[in-house]
Order: sequence, then structure tokens, then C-alpha cells
Amino acid sequence: MSRIIFCTFLQREAEGQDFQLYPGELGKKIFNEISKEAWSQWMSKQTMLINEKKLNTMNVDDRKLLEQEMEKFLFQGHDIKIDGYTPPEE
Repeated sequence: MSRIIFCTFLQREAEGQDFQLYPGELGKKIFNEISKEAWSQWMSKQTMLINEKKLNTMNVDDRKLLEQEMEKFLFQGHDIKIDGYTPPEE
């Protein structure tokens, strides 16, 4: 049986996760507030980020970066900028 939650990302009721996919408090928040559809959108963004920035998910700093981007994307409405170009610093 599917769980219906109010997805804070989509701003509507949607099917919730079947189980907690991420550890800790953040994982609980995702489980309670992020739908399968929103999580799937994040997963594709995350894949792009990992490829773009050549991240290693075994690396603590890379995981921290991904977690920050995930929080910004899912809870703060920030889209992930993936364009392969970083302007040179002035």
C-alpha cells in the first residue's frame, strides 16, 4: 500500500517513499516530506552533479557537497546548475 504525503518539493500530495532512503534527521525529513517523484528528480540531478564534478561518493567532502546540494534542491527551491563551465574568478 502506498503512503501519501504532502510533498514540500512539489507542493502537493504525492506518493511517499516506501522506507527511509537517507540516514539521520535529514533522512527522516526526506521520508516525511519528499515524494518518490521529487526524490527521482533529485537522483537524476545528483547523477549529473557526480559526473560533472567527477565526485567520488566514497569521499567525505564529496558526500558533504552532495548533501548540501540535495538540501538546497529539495527544501530551498534551488535548482542545480550543471553546465560544465565555471567562470574564472575576477
